[in-house]
Amino acid sequence: MPSDETLLTVGRRAFEIEQDALARAFAAVDENAFLKAVEVLAAAPRIAASGCGHSGIACRHFAHLMCCIERPARFLSPSEATHGASGFLQRGDAVVLASRGGKTAELLPIQSIAREKGATILAVTENEASPLAKNADIVLKMAVTRETDRFNSQGTTSFTVLSVLFDALQAAIMERTGFANEQFRLIHPGGAVGERLHGQPYK
Repeated sequence: MPSDETLLTVGRRAFEIEQDALARAFAAVDENAFLKAVEVLAAAPRIAASGCGHSGIACRHFAHLMCCIERPARFLSPSEATHGASGFLQRGDAVVLASRGGKTAELLPIQSIAREKGATILAVTENEASPLAKNADIVLKMAVTRETDRFNSQGTTSFTVLSVLFDALQAAIMERTGFANEQFRLIHPGGAVGERLHGQPYK
């Protein structure tokens, strides 16, 4: 049984690993690719995001972020996409496909469908030589130092880096589109944020 001090050291180290990864992450992103991604996502009639595992969870977060700034978006389930759900995609839409290794087998058919339907494909991956990157219109490179667990295998730091990259895209798209807080006020009447936006005291 490890001591309490050992457990605290492991926990503290996890914070340090992720902090270090975030400090390095944006430097790996090609600036032109980031700006192109902002332009495409700001102009696309609709946005789809897809990934598996932790990447999929981050993509759900991204789709919600886009809806929060009135960029219509949905998470496209990798399992459902090849059984009809990719009918959501239309010419001019944007598709964000996230995979650290860029070889996630479930995403490659979605990429092919998106290409056939005339959607713009954005790949988020650490592997620029991967099939996902090579067949994308825009590649946003992830840079992950290591995961937080001792085996370097759990999707922890990679999830954080991907999520923050999505947060950065949202912040830039808000600036690009001139999104106003009044717009968010209309669609977010609930919770403590809704109370603050509507001038009601938080209890």
